[in-house]
Amino acid sequence: MTESKDKVTWEGQVYSDAEGQRRVLRRRRPLLETEHLYVEFDGHEVLRDINLPIRRGETVAIIGESGCGKTVLLKTLIGLNKPTYGNIWLDGVDLTSMSSRQLSEARTRFGFVFQQAALFDSMTIWENVAFPIVQNRPKTRKDEINETVHRLLLEVGLTQDVEQRYPAELSGGMRKRVGFARALAINPELMLYDEPTTGLDPIMSDVINEMIINARDQHKVTGVIVTHDMKSAKKVADRIVMLYPLRRLGEDEPQVLFDGPPDEIDDTDDKRVWQFINGYAGERLMEMTKN
Repeated sequence: MTESKDKVTWEGQVYSDAEGQRRVLRRRRPLLETEHLYVEFDGHEVLRDINLPIRRGETVAIIGESGCGKTVLLKTLIGLNKPTYGNIWLDGVDLTSMSSRQLSEARTRFGFVFQQAALFDSMTIWENVAFPIVQNRPKTRKDEINETVHRLLLEVGLTQDVEQRYPAELSGGMRKRVGFARALAINPELMLYDEPTTGLDPIMSDVINEMIINARDQHKVTGVIVTHDMKSAKKVADRIVMLYPLRRLGEDEPQVLFDGPPDEIDDTDDKRVWQFINGYAGERLMEMTKN
């Protein structure tokens, strides 16, 4: 990027007005970023001083053992948990200072894929996928909604014959794919995935992995994935971030043990990271016995 007194050039385009320069600045900074983020529940600290930039177009996998705060972080990013301290910046605007109405509007930029799909049992599959469109864009024509539902279900490998069925009539893998289609229904900028492959067989897990990659490449979404599945993390992520439980850290130790590309995590010198990615208990059983 080059700058002058009157204009900014970015990726071959020249912007000469103030609005153009603001667009350039938005593209340069992370789409989503936490700054000195702390989260406590009833005096129990779960997240400590998390500084995490999520850049446009990248997919970031958050890994770590149970109890390290992965899901808490995911829910805090979307405003379901309020930080005890710190900021969450969405496109340069602080989510923590938004009103309830502003936060609801900001959430329309997110898609969320829940661990258990979280479909509405009393709604058909068509109604489930159409739900975010009806809620957030009520003026959308029925034929447009219909086309979107058909297209997204086909994209996740489901045909029109499932549209009038109910979630209880589908397998776990099919429900996960419906949840994925629903999350894409309003063209989100960011996708948050909470353990997307949990409970699935290896083949269906890889189907979900391919869907995550497709969301990044075809839909141009930025992704944040919470997972224990190292195979998935290495396949779909541009960056892997590992958190560690605060109860096992000293006061001055950082909670983020690793933040880097997948091809570097196997070469880590940190024994705690090595143990986790290789599923090696080591002395942990004895530690648990003592506790």
